[in-house]
Amino acid sequence: MKLTVAGCSGSYPGPHAACSCYLVEADGVRILLDLGNGALGSVQHHTDLADIDAVVLSHLHADHCLDLCGFYVYRNYHPEGRLPRMPVWGPAGTADRLARAYDIPGEPGLTEAFDFRTIDPGVFEIGPFRITAGHVNHPVESFAFRVEAGGRSLVYSGDTAESETLVHLATDSDLLLCEASFTDGRDTFPDVHLNGREAGEHAERAGTRRLVLTHIPPWTDGERNLDDARKAYSGPAELAAPGAVYEV
Repeated sequence: MKLTVAGCSGSYPGPHAACSCYLVEADGVRILLDLGNGALGSVQHHTDLADIDAVVLSHLHADHCLDLCGFYVYRNYHPEGRLPRMPVWGPAGTADRLARAYDIPGEPGLTEAFDFRTIDPGVFEIGPFRITAGHVNHPVESFAFRVEAGGRSLVYSGDTAESETLVHLATDSDLLLCEASFTDGRDTFPDVHLNGREAGEHAERAGTRRLVLTHIPPWTDGERNLDDARKAYSGPAELAAPGAVYEV
């Protein structure tokens, strides 16, 4: 698998990074994990939008889903004709949420461009990808994903505070792409996000072979969070950056 970071800023776009969006490729199939605000433009640095085969949404906060509205325009009003409906996997209510965001009636909403499918905890498949979804700890329904193909595995935390489900999904994984939005000792809101230390602790408990911290807001010192993570995690750890590519 190949993982490309299209967007990694937490909560709102930063001056040099769009919000959450990760391009995952295997055997000629391309999926996006999340498509937050600002990310649709970044994706085009890495692939033609027409070549995206599916989008998988971790949850329905704007910084993880809102650029589906722009993607709808691209697919529905393409100058060469409407493109075939593309699967969009997301939590219950995704179709209505995106129709409201685009300010059109729920019927047909965005369904002329997208085939909306509801995620439940468990396994679903997209081409060569076997994806295991599990609920994590966030104020709205939110999923983490274990993505497997070709005998390799990457795990995406989505947005979560401390979560046994995340540890379970990441156990013995090749790469954990883990949010670290909060700063240890500064941010004390319960059940919203992880800080760098907690991300490192989750990675250590899971025995993942590589940790990449992501979803760090512009007002947060990523290097401090990385230092905190490295104190808790014994493997290689780094910060996600726009355009970074990982061969998993």
